[in-house]
Amino acid sequence: MADHYHLYDFEVGGERYTDPRGMDDLDMEDASRVKLAQVAPQGKSKLRYTYDFGDNWQHEVVVEKVVSPEEGMTYPACIGGKRACPPEDVGGPWGYMEFAEAIRDPEHEQHEEFLQWRGEFDPEAFDPDAVNKQLKRLR
Repeated sequence: MADHYHLYDFEVGGERYTDPRGMDDLDMEDASRVKLAQVAPQGKSKLRYTYDFGDNWQHEVVVEKVVSPEEGMTYPACIGGKRACPPEDVGGPWGYMEFAEAIRDPEHEQHEEFLQWRGEFDPEAFDPDAVNKQLKRLR
């Protein structure tokens, strides 16, 4: 999961919301003051999320369904996913593709360099428990 040291923004319904640290430089609303239920109150809502304006990680988020909170469940919560989160500062989507290729191939010219930089990395791994530990910090 990202360490959140880069700025981000969300765009939904024509409105843009950003990291409060970027409020002085960007003409957007404060993302920390809005909840998902306010901007996507029902299923089939879409929003665009951009993380790290330099690397430009763009994601389309689709709210598939809105359900009532489950008793005893703590939110936010990750209930599933696929693949590992790319490392910070890997160079955006194109840099990550190169990184993932090099990390898998011991013969790749950058294999050792990336191992020293990041350590062991499995692009296919996903750990919802680790994601939920990170989400606890958001509460």
